[in-house]
Amino acid sequence: ARNLINSNFFLALNTINLVKELDAFPKVPESYVETSAFGGTVSLIVFLLMALLTISEFFVYQDSWMKYEYEVDTDFTSKLKIKIDITVAMKCSRVGADVLDVAGAVIASKELKYDAVSDFKPSAAFHISLDNLPEPIIQNRLREEHSLQDVLFKSALKGYFSDPVPQNNSTSNSQNACRIHGKIYVNKVAGNFHIILGKPIDTIRGHAHFASLIKNEAALNFSHRIDYLSFGNDVPGHINPLDGSEKITLEQNMLFQYFITVVPTKLHTSGVSVNMHQFSVTEQERVVSNEKGNYGVSGIFIKYKLSPLMVRVTEEHMPFSAFLVRLCGIIGGIFSTSGLLHRFIGYFVDIVCCHFRLGADQSQEVSHY
Repeated sequence: ARNLINSNFFLALNTINLVKELDAFPKVPESYVETSAFGGTVSLIVFLLMALLTISEFFVYQDSWMKYEYEVDTDFTSKLKIKIDITVAMKCSRVGADVLDVAGAVIASKELKYDAVSDFKPSAAFHISLDNLPEPIIQNRLREEHSLQDVLFKSALKGYFSDPVPQNNSTSNSQNACRIHGKIYVNKVAGNFHIILGKPIDTIRGHAHFASLIKNEAALNFSHRIDYLSFGNDVPGHINPLDGSEKITLEQNMLFQYFITVVPTKLHTSGVSVNMHQFSVTEQERVVSNEKGNYGVSGIFIKYKLSPLMVRVTEEHMPFSAFLVRLCGIIGGIFSTSGLLHRFIGYFVDIVCCHFRLGADQSQEVSHY
């Protein structure tokens, strides 16, 4: 039994010695360690740099970014909601709005509301100066935000921005303008939402607007302000490209056209998951004059088409494992680089000191002889 115990003891001792041979972190006795002011200064700089980079890396870990992916949109059966709030510088009895798509379907304006307001000057008063015309109160605020796509998504979903408020700074009691607002559900095909002279009617020959009883048909003023225009589901705080845009004209019989490309978007973040629609817009305006060959119908035309591609926007964060790997890389890299630089500088200083010492010794020997 005693021999067995001794053999086990020696086996354990040999195992411990073998493990010691594999030690990659050898310990140096303190009596062999030499400290210096230069080494202490380098250590302080290294620790300060490590602290700054660690704090910076922590902020990067806390931050998130938007990842954009593209795929084919296969949903063609559902309806698309158009939400609009527009004010036109004409009386409600003179204008009508509806939607006509490429399939021939007509969405009547029964779902839209017409409210008489006094935001614009009378349409017949074309002699007024531009200084007296109303100015957009939110367009300057939106100009910067439209160009910041990532900030827009993250900040809007956190409630940093509020929905635009319709402008109403007029003190006049004469209700010479018309606010057209509401929701319309249309097919997911190309179409156009238009506001022209006369109320929409359905005839045997097709779609038309009844304007024969409106007097002074030649003098039309389609100055307008789009307080809100969106496609699809509402996202609180999200700002659309045409929100707050305003068109003021002193010309008669103007044709305003907005060419819109609607892009289906699936937005997934830590705070919200929603199917929405973004859109880009190109604007064009001209005067309608049959005498000059500029044919057309004066009014406001919002022509839209849907993109066959869908954008999937996902909010992504840095994984905790990646944060640890990056942190270890920062600490290890600084230690290794600083140690290498410290040795190199020390070696260079030793060479220079030895050179001066050798020169001093040689000079002493020459003077002795």
